[in-house]
Amino acid sequence: MEASRMTSDPPPQQRGFDNGETPRKKRGVPEGLWIQCESCKSTVYRKQVEQNLYLCPDCSHHFIVPGRVRIQQLLDEDSFEEWFDNLTSKDPLGFVDSKPYKDRLVAEQKKTGLKDACIAGRGYMRGRPLVFALTDSSFIMGSMGSVVGEMLTRSVEEATRLKLPLVIVSGSGGGARMHEGILSLMQMGKVSAALGRYQSAGGLFISVLTNPTMGGVAASFASLGDITLAEPKALVGFAGPRVVRATCKIALPAGFQTSEFLLEHGFVDRIVPRPELRTEISRLIDYCGV
Repeated sequence: MEASRMTSDPPPQQRGFDNGETPRKKRGVPEGLWIQCESCKSTVYRKQVEQNLYLCPDCSHHFIVPGRVRIQQLLDEDSFEEWFDNLTSKDPLGFVDSKPYKDRLVAEQKKTGLKDACIAGRGYMRGRPLVFALTDSSFIMGSMGSVVGEMLTRSVEEATRLKLPLVIVSGSGGGARMHEGILSLMQMGKVSAALGRYQSAGGLFISVLTNPTMGGVAASFASLGDITLAEPKALVGFAGPRVVRATCKIALPAGFQTSEFLLEHGFVDRIVPRPELRTEISRLIDYCGV
């Protein structure tokens, strides 16, 4: 009886062990291959989403696009000349929350490959020269610190000097960067003043709002475009819906702070799906004769 039981046991290799009784690593699907769509809740293949301009293949939900990828989507190939990429934030307040601000900056730079939450420079869009800048939510939620404000201000000033149209794609969910205090808040006025001088000189500023565009970014340069475009269902506003609901103690309208709601109320001029954005901006530049 005992001998029969012993011979029926599977060999060690079939029990998940090698001859030295060491557990073998489980084989499985590598992490990150599949992602869930926030809109339709479908599980979609990440690579398929990336090849589809970061749109859900089932419902066309607009996923957040990394800044470098956004440049490839909108500008002519190899036409982008990056400016001000030597600027980095300091730690004027010696700010510490869960970690020191200076350590957070280093960690974000390693994670994203960016010096800060802004990329700016000159490029071409369907052969049309322009100054182009964007904010990237992957770097401390795209919050506007002193470097972001300085880069945007210099970009506006260069667009003024070169007499070129200006396109800024806003993707900031963090507003002003609390780690830099008043130095962050003053960037709202600084960029807005530069835009005022640019528009007085006859420049064309096209502001593109993407998900999310919030806080001090929405309350300053993002809302000052001569023409304001938005991607579908982008969240745009100052305080988030939960904060507004908790403060006002009232039920908010359906679709509150989405780009569709803002279009209905005159804050946005046009909603443009991502596949049409490059063509639409080029057409607007031609129409305005810049």
